[in-house]
Amino acid sequence: MRTAACPTAVSTATSPDENRGMLLGLLGVAMFSLTMPFTRMAVAELDPVFVALGRALGAALLAAGWLAWRRAPLPPRHALLPLALVAGGCIVGFPLLTSIALRTLPASHGALLVGVLPLVTALYAALRGYERPSRGFWGMALLGSGLVVAFALAQGGGSLHLADLLVFGAVVSAAVGYAEGGRLSRSLGGPETICWALVLAAPVLLPLLLWHGVPDPRNVGAASWLAFAYVTAISMFVGFFFWYRGLALGGVARVGQVQLLQPFMSLVGAALLLGEALTLSNCAFALAVAAVVFAGRRMAVRRQ
Repeated sequence: MRTAACPTAVSTATSPDENRGMLLGLLGVAMFSLTMPFTRMAVAELDPVFVALGRALGAALLAAGWLAWRRAPLPPRHALLPLALVAGGCIVGFPLLTSIALRTLPASHGALLVGVLPLVTALYAALRGYERPSRGFWGMALLGSGLVVAFALAQGGGSLHLADLLVFGAVVSAAVGYAEGGRLSRSLGGPETICWALVLAAPVLLPLLLWHGVPDPRNVGAASWLAFAYVTAISMFVGFFFWYRGLALGGVARVGQVQLLQPFMSLVGAALLLGEALTLSNCAFALAVAAVVFAGRRMAVRRQ
């Protein structure tokens, strides 16, 4: 819903807050970049639904400990709806859909599809009236996203498959969670935003996990458990500390474009962790997207 407030700030490339936000966002993206390879490794032996629900519950325990240590006050009532959207998008939707998709999809392919996420995040923020990107910004965002879609079609033989659609659904879920969380973290704080979203989601996730069932640890190798630990502690918890703070400082649309660099980082991670081929075409695609990010960073974004 669009607010009646007048624009209060115009983001520029020389803004100190924006520069800090871009750096923090980049650190968060570096942590997120290994999510696809590690998720692929985890679901090789673990059920995808368990991975999605279990990582969220594990992160919720870490979040509860952090909130207790910080003696954080309860979130205000107006923050409950954004926190619910963060929980639904980032804690449930994205992990669940990507875990199912990566049963059959190479981690490198899935990671490149996620390159469309910055555009969807910026579009959601604009529709909600949080930010007003310039035409130049939209042009760069559409160009980068078009590269991602073209890659998906080329890799899929000219058509999108069910796993591709699941990843795109995960992208929409994450975009909602990123935009709502980035805006809320400006008042609540980045760590508090993800921690309260995790804690509020736990009462729903726990019975679902118990109903679904927990695997016998003896039937799962150490590599899958290590991967599960990463997506729990880093992808679902620590990474968001940097990511939401970056979005709060630099703006959802602009800092969100940093995530276009994530596919290149994920390609390297998939090659090192899973032995997936680091092809010349994939690297060329990632470099083209990186060039779009650099150009898009110079475009104006008006914040509400």
